[in-house]
Amino acid sequence: MAHIATILLLGSGELGREFTISAKRLGAKVIACDAYEGAPAMQVADACEVFPMLDGEKLRAAAEKHRPDLIVPEIEAIRTEILADLEKEGFNVVPSARAAQLTMNRDAIRDLAAGELGLVTSRYRYATTMEEVEAAAVHAGFPCVMKPVMSSSGKGQSKVESAAGLQEAWDYACANMRGDRARVIVEEFIAFDYEITLLTVRHGGGISFCPPIGHRQERGDYRESWQPAAMSARALADAQAMAERIVMALEGGGRGWGLYGVEFFVRGDEVIFSELSPRPHDTGMVTLASQDLTEFDLHARAILGLPVPAAIAARPAASAVILADRDSEDFAFEGIEEALAVDESADVRIFGKPTTRPFRRMGVALARGEDTDRARALAESATRRVRIAYRGGPA
Repeated sequence: MAHIATILLLGSGELGREFTISAKRLGAKVIACDAYEGAPAMQVADACEVFPMLDGEKLRAAAEKHRPDLIVPEIEAIRTEILADLEKEGFNVVPSARAAQLTMNRDAIRDLAAGELGLVTSRYRYATTMEEVEAAAVHAGFPCVMKPVMSSSGKGQSKVESAAGLQEAWDYACANMRGDRARVIVEEFIAFDYEITLLTVRHGGGISFCPPIGHRQERGDYRESWQPAAMSARALADAQAMAERIVMALEGGGRGWGLYGVEFFVRGDEVIFSELSPRPHDTGMVTLASQDLTEFDLHARAILGLPVPAAIAARPAASAVILADRDSEDFAFEGIEEALAVDESADVRIFGKPTTRPFRRMGVALARGEDTDRARALAESATRRVRIAYRGGPA
């Protein structure tokens, strides 16, 4: 773009914060939007708007007020039909309104991957009632995994070992759904060797891939990630081919430029598609230590029409999250000095969230090593040293 771009950022969490920093380094102006004041990205943006992303009228009002060059979703739970309308009216939605619509709900992206594109996925069915849940579980087989079709950070996800656990899993999924649809996906539990995120960048010069990122989850949410993840040449080639196919299918009315986090299960040389996010991915926080251009830098370059390298390399590095364990509005961080002293490569990023709650990600520790095993050990050691002191009570 020949002028300084104005970006309307929809969702202002820790990923939005790092993206805002990257975009502003390239001269962009960022208006950060979220449902609460003081969200992480708002603290570094040029301006902010506070409203729920599912409020279509307020979403449209923000777009018409700021007339941004780019509308950049950072979260899934957005009134996507408004994005589609805005795109038709000439607004540039990143990477496209179609991508936002299809990835907001697990059912839509799964239907595209398995139904239209024929990508390898687990067996699955959808359910909106307990009766449908029971039938879907029979189709998937036990153990199975139940997830809301719309949620974030693994909320509402359960592994179900037998029919006796279906009611509890259904209740948990319903309690943690986002949006206004009581619908779950019940899918086969894949006994995978490991899972990866393949950061895939679509830009003016074509498609670029970051080295694969391995990650470990608990409660359906990422706890640590490392890069590069070891994969066979065959598995990596298959993952790249599948990622390119689905990313190209998401173009819709926009250019489709941007960074996508494409998740796969890997079993030997077999690669199984899991999920996709058309934006920087939480497991990609490791790129803050592993890559010269982070996932946030790459996303900013791609959407602004700036050059993106054809080949992207990564040093062995890892990330490990810093979690809260209770609700609080009055807290402080301790042990950062100890964490940074673990190794000369150790780093800590505190996200700046104004409140804590159980299992909420509040920061991340990063480290590099001669290999990913060493980097993981250093990152885990650093994160253990960071403590949240809840004022007025024990940490």
